[in-house]
Order: sequence, then structure tokens, then C-alpha cells
Amino acid sequence: MDAAVFSTKQYDERFLGTAAAGTGVAFEFLDVRLNLKTAALASGFPAISAFVNDDLGAPVLERLAAEGVGLVALRSAGFNHVDLDVAHRLGIVVARVPAYSPTSVAEHTVALILALNRKIYRAHARVREGNFALEGLLGFDLKGRTVGIVGTGNIGIEVAQIMHGFGCRLLGFDVRPNPTATGLGLEYVDLADLFTQADIITLHAPLNPATHHMVDAAALSTMKDGVMIINTSRGALIDTTAAIAGLKSGKIGNLGLDVYEEEGDLFFQDLSNAVIQDDVFSRLLTFPNVLITGHQAFFTREALEAIAATTVANITAFAQGGVSGNEL
Repeated sequence: MDAAVFSTKQYDERFLGTAAAGTGVAFEFLDVRLNLKTAALASGFPAISAFVNDDLGAPVLERLAAEGVGLVALRSAGFNHVDLDVAHRLGIVVARVPAYSPTSVAEHTVALILALNRKIYRAHARVREGNFALEGLLGFDLKGRTVGIVGTGNIGIEVAQIMHGFGCRLLGFDVRPNPTATGLGLEYVDLADLFTQADIITLHAPLNPATHHMVDAAALSTMKDGVMIINTSRGALIDTTAAIAGLKSGKIGNLGLDVYEEEGDLFFQDLSNAVIQDDVFSRLLTFPNVLITGHQAFFTREALEAIAATTVANITAFAQGGVSGNEL
């Protein structure tokens, strides 16, 4: 089966091409993002593959259906960018990659915690300039600190395991508690209690109407002064304007982001020679206690191999008239 791949990077071609070898799946790689203007490029393809910042709202899905697309194979676990009701109405099957590599995202989460706490990024820049002064680089011991994990699915549990190894006290919130968590000594509490007690809050929840801007001005007002907040899930879990106010007041002591609620026009491209037009994002970059990475938490060899293999399996199942078990 032929499939058009939107938002293609060189690593997508490499890993998808390897995974598809000998399967009967043939990819057409497109470097453009999927939107209403580019949806026509799907003409003649029974399947397309999309990534996290591709537009899969109602108008685009309707255009894809008109072009004969029957399958949208997501290269991600999240699907908040897909209008599933419209897809179902149009008869378009949507399949995702539900658990490509929880370890990759969990380890990146902890990397942000460590880099922010011990000011690794600032220390590196200083030493390169011959400045070996320690003022401004003071951190704290993780041992004994309270870490609040919002969302204890596969990724959240991996984070819990790592932070348990540091000797942290673990609090968790999830609408479906994970039995594995109790073995780590994690205590489930209400979200409000987690916000008030945690020294470090890390977000691993899906984006939906209930979680949109779950960290807003009201939530921040209940947190400890100097709280560290990490988000490697979806950008819109945090109200960025409220976060900036929290950084200015000192309520937020450290902020680590691998995602941003308006990242679609920024991430996964080289803008080093351009003027960034997003004033809110530019304001975030001015804070010395903010560390931002460009949605790279998933970006390990193991994760890309798993994403490619599952994407090919989803397309193969559709081509054979069956199901892969990853359909939404």
C-alpha cells in the first residue's frame, strides 16, 4: 500500500524506510506540514502518515476523504490534533503509536530536572568563556524532595522509578491509578494536594478539555514558592501567560519545557536566521531559569525504531482489511 508521509525529516525517511522494507508498504515522503493547502498532495494515496503538529481538523479531514484517503497513521501517541468525531463520520480510520518508548521521554524529563536544578546549561556557557565563578549556580539535593507526577501511565511510571532512585518522595495524580506506582511508594492524592505539596511538578497527561491549561494562574497560586515545573507532554497543559507571570513573581523557580502550546510554527525547523514572531515564546527565552528543548524528548534511536515499526504495522493491517489494535 502507498502512503504519503507529511512533515518528513531525514530521520523519518531513514527509520520508516527501514521498517517498510519487504512489507509491501511504499512511502512518498513530503517535507511539508499537513494543512488545508497541502492536503491535495494526498490525492491517490489510500493512507497518509501525520505527526504532532499536522492539522487534522474537520476541513483537512474532509479534504483527505475527498482525495480518497482511508487511513491516517499517526507517528505519535497523542491525538489531540485530530477531530476524531469527523474522522469517524467520514469513515477515515485513525491509528496511533500508543507506547513507542516511555523511557526516552522519562529520561528527558529527568534530564531537564537535573539541568535546571544544577544550572548545567549556564555552567557550560560560563566555562566556555573562562568564567569559573559559582555564584548563581546554587542547586538543591533531590533526595528527600517531593515530586508530583501528573499522569502515571507508562511515561509517568518511568519517571517515578527514576526519581524513586534519587530518594524522592513521590505524589501522583491520575484518573486511573496505576498499581505499579504503589510498589515505588508513590502516594495518590488529589490534584490540588499535589500542587500544594510538590517541590517539583512534572506533567505526563494527555491534552483534552479537562487538562487544557491545568496549570493556570489559579493553580500556580496554590503551589510552593520556587516550584519547579516540567512539561514533556503537551504544551497547552500550561497557560503560558500565567507561567510568565509566575516566573516574574518568583512563584515558579524553574521551568523546563519540551513542548509549547503554540509550537506549530516553531518546532522541528531551523529558524536560526529568522526573527521569531511569537512574542510570548520570546519572553520565555529571556528568563535564566527557563530551559526549553524543541519537542525532542521522544528523539532516541529506540523510539524512532518503535514509531516506524508500529506505523508500518498500522498501515499493513489496514491494507489487509484487519486491525492492528492501535485504532482510535
